[in-house]
Amino acid sequence: MSISITDVVEALCFILPAYCANATPVLLGGGSPIDGGRIFWDGKPLLGSSKTIRGFFAGLAVGTLVGIVQKTPLLGFSLSLGALIGDLVHSFFKRRLGMPPGSPFPVADQLDFVIGALFFSLLISQPNLLTFVIVLVVTPPIHLLTNLLAYLFNFKKTPW
Repeated sequence: MSISITDVVEALCFILPAYCANATPVLLGGGSPIDGGRIFWDGKPLLGSSKTIRGFFAGLAVGTLVGIVQKTPLLGFSLSLGALIGDLVHSFFKRRLGMPPGSPFPVADQLDFVIGALFFSLLISQPNLLTFVIVLVVTPPIHLLTNLLAYLFNFKKTPW
């Protein structure tokens, strides 16, 4: 099977609302935590202070706006919601493992939001297998690069 640059561009266009939704809380987040500071039954924070209401809804709005620009508003919303929920689920499990917000968890840090986005996209539009594979392969290096840039420009406290 041959993969063309067109295949890669189409896959990136498909997942773009999720990428934007995932990045937005870094830029526009802050404020009250989604979990309200609640502690889970294991004595650890439910999600942690870095997952905020403002970040979640800003990410959802930006990702949905990207979908509107792409003329796929429902898919944009679905991908964005899935990306943000995927990230929250990942944070929940990191807290269960005793990992503080911002601590590295290789591979899971790079793919949590994409897996959530792809799962939620199935409600609207099923990506073909090639799109799915391309997104899973290109996302980790893109995620690492964008996080490094966010760190270098002082948007993040850690480079991962």
